[in-house]
Amino acid sequence: MKRLIAWFAPEPGSRISEIIQQGKSPWMESVHLLWSAWVFVTPLFDRGYTWRWALLTAITYPLFVALFAKSMLAARGSASRYGMMLAMLGILLVPFYSGSVSYFIYGCVSFSLNSRRLVPFLLRLLLVNIVFLLIAGQVGYPWQALVAFPLMTFIVAMVTHVERIGHEKDAALKLSHDEVRRLAATAERERIGRDLHDLLGHTLSLITLKLELSRKLFDRDTEAARREVLEAEKVARHALAEVRCAVTGFRATDMAAELASARLLLESSAVQLDYGQPPRMPVEIERALALVLREAATNIARHAAATQASVSFESIDGGLCLTIADNGRGGVEDEGNGLSGMRERVRALDGRLQIHSARGQGTRLRVVVPLPATMVAPVSGPAAPEPASAASLSLVAEARR
Repeated sequence: MKRLIAWFAPEPGSRISEIIQQGKSPWMESVHLLWSAWVFVTPLFDRGYTWRWALLTAITYPLFVALFAKSMLAARGSASRYGMMLAMLGILLVPFYSGSVSYFIYGCVSFSLNSRRLVPFLLRLLLVNIVFLLIAGQVGYPWQALVAFPLMTFIVAMVTHVERIGHEKDAALKLSHDEVRRLAATAERERIGRDLHDLLGHTLSLITLKLELSRKLFDRDTEAARREVLEAEKVARHALAEVRCAVTGFRATDMAAELASARLLLESSAVQLDYGQPPRMPVEIERALALVLREAATNIARHAAATQASVSFESIDGGLCLTIADNGRGGVEDEGNGLSGMRERVRALDGRLQIHSARGQGTRLRVVVPLPATMVAPVSGPAAPEPASAASLSLVAEARR
């Protein structure tokens, strides 16, 4: 029993394992077995339900289900052999079993589900169809069936093959987009770490040195120790101002980072994105507009079928206008969750969102949000502390000794 369970476990690289990695239920693929109902219907068009038909169905149908399941559970390199076995099962049963055609078609479809390259897939499909036609012709199948069955297998197998390739490309594109965002976030964290290290490393070392010097001078020269503490305080205040400026700069890069991410996303979908430098804006507005830009870029990549897109910023009537346009198919009428989320974010800023999307003329999304009367300027730090006097330097040298 354990061996049987292990035999039906999904192998790495199998169709079922790919479905599980995409977050879908593997049981969704079992819907394809509904077409096997024809096994139980075809006797109505042949010799009817007989004991021989019932015996062959009881023997072959579980074998058919096992082979089809294994073609979905086996690794891509070995899955095609189970599809071939399924097709050969149908071919061998052609002379004396009406359900053989259904088994044969399932075998051909299994080729399409487990083949990445088109030419080997077509060669296998052509080979099994030639063998099927030779045997079916000798058995006495009518010429209409000899034309219809191969044509049906080619159409169903090709449609399934193209759909599967499309799903795989969509999944790969999604993974590449996620990887782009992850790399962008990692690069941003590394940049922040480097900037903070360069900003605070020397300053904190200087503060530590002055406090250490003041401690050593405390009992010998109280006034000198007091001067060192005051200088350490000035250095600390200056460092605090620099940190505030740096944090303001980090926040201001949110929109710039989102624009870079949007360009990578759209370029991977063969869409050229043009944009200008984003203006200074409050953090709340910047974050909301960055999310609007992300959703708009995703919609362009998925649905617009565009080749060009643009993002522009404009100051109008004490407010900020963000315009996102593309030259895609247009015709946006129903608003899904993405556009509804955009409207909610813009409404929370007391702004307004307009969409112009004439069919065949692209889509133009315009967001206008009010800016505060007075923009908070980045905090500028006080002047750097004056160079230490010669007496102070001598005290430092003495303390180090």
